[in-house]
Amino acid sequence: MSETKNEIDFEKALAELEQLVETMEKGDLTLEESLKQFERGVTLTRACQKALTEAEQKVRILTRDNESAELAEFEADSDNGA
Repeated sequence: MSETKNEIDFEKALAELEQLVETMEKGDLTLEESLKQFERGVTLTRACQKALTEAEQKVRILTRDNESAELAEFEADSDNGA
């Protein structure tokens, strides 16, 4: 699946958001820089929330046909070298 310009990689957005928070928490930014960073943070937060919502919808669609399926214990594959 190819990514369009408007789509954002969730992990990259989250990492950038975490870096933004760290930078802002230091308190070294001017008011103007802080507002610019805050605006970017809001944009990233919305993009992450959208990605999470879409992922949740996909999971619901995929599990809709198996609503009566029972949960089972997860067993890690012992052959993975870990």
